[in-house]
Amino acid sequence: MNNKQRWMGGVVLLGGGVLLAALLLKGQNEIHQDRQQNPALAAEVESKDTVNNSLGSLTVDVETEKRLLEQQRRDREKAVAEQEARAAEFLAMQQQAEADAARRAAEEYAALNAHRMGQQSSDNIPPELAEDEQTKQKRLAEDKAAAQKKLEQQKLEQQKAQTSADTAKKQAEQKAAEEKRKLEEKRKAEEAHKAAEAKRKAEEEHKAAEKKKEAEHKAAEEKRKAEEKRKAEEKHKAEEAKKKAEAEKARKLLEGESDKQWMVQVALAANEANADAIAAKLRAKGYKVTKSQTSKGVRIMVGPSKDRETADALRKKIASDASLNMKSAWVNDWVPLDKR
Repeated sequence: MNNKQRWMGGVVLLGGGVLLAALLLKGQNEIHQDRQQNPALAAEVESKDTVNNSLGSLTVDVETEKRLLEQQRRDREKAVAEQEARAAEFLAMQQQAEADAARRAAEEYAALNAHRMGQQSSDNIPPELAEDEQTKQKRLAEDKAAAQKKLEQQKLEQQKAQTSADTAKKQAEQKAAEEKRKLEEKRKAEEAHKAAEAKRKAEEEHKAAEKKKEAEHKAAEEKRKAEEKRKAEEKHKAEEAKKKAEAEKARKLLEGESDKQWMVQVALAANEANADAIAAKLRAKGYKVTKSQTSKGVRIMVGPSKDRETADALRKKIASDASLNMKSAWVNDWVPLDKR
């Protein structure tokens, strides 16, 4: 019975050690996988940034990046919490197993002593039985020391696992802070670039407006100069024409010429209708007729002639024509209105 219980206690301790080792190994693997996943995600973000930069894109979905980093942080905290919970559960199981083994050993020892006390007194215990009792006490002390050492080793390993988890958590937080800082610097750089681009466009628009204004001013100045030149030329031409007219007038005066035209006045009509009837009769004979309005009526004249003699000959011709009945015609020196 004693050997069987010892064997069961050893199996329990061995099974507990194997279970603890498996849990610790699994936790380390999960931490290792988590560490591998974070660089992959960071590499994916960096690859995304590289593609965006190569395309010349200046916009970044900062909120998406923040959500991604927050999800990674929560996943790491959840993995660490699960690992701590499994370690605590295993530690409780190990402690319970050790307590059960110690309790069973104590019960076995108490039963053995009670059995021996019922058979013989302590003075009659054979030396070989006393030796067995010492061996058993020594074995129990060794088992207890081994269990205590294993417990301390388990606590040390748990502390190491906790330290590793804290280190991983701290590194993850530092990495998240670094990524956040990079995102903030990138956002500020983009804002500075946009501000510089807007300033450059404003300066270009200002320069274009200045050039347009200068061109309009230059065109207006050229138009003004052209207008002044045209007016000066017209004024010069007018002055030249005036001078020429004055010179021509002076020449005519010197040469005895005049603007007078010799006309043969054939009648003085009371109104325009009578004047038109007389003019029509003269035109039917082939004469060139001129009408002139006066205060006494409408004057009807034939001509002009270049001199008085020619005009007088024309008067005689008209007076001798019985069909016209204009015997009272006379010669008149007449100046046109545009030359008066």
